[in-house]
Amino acid sequence: MADSRPLSIGELEAGFSAYCQALRRLVADGRSLERIERTLCWHNLSALHGSLPHRYRSPEDLYRRYLRALSSEQRSD
Repeated sequence: MADSRPLSIGELEAGFSAYCQALRRLVADGRSLERIERTLCWHNLSALHGSLPHRYRSPEDLYRRYLRALSSEQRSD
């Protein structure tokens, strides 16, 4: 059975790069913001931003940054 306890801040921080990578992949795959907002990576990024807002950007901000980066990459191709 899955462990249902919430992750600690330390555990969330340890997974930050993986959550960002997952979000970047979802954006690159063309998923809608509505679908992305229902993912575990979004939830965990939101929890990190809510707990440590000066250290971690909001998932909305990360989404917009990744979307801009993707569109600028596509324009340069």
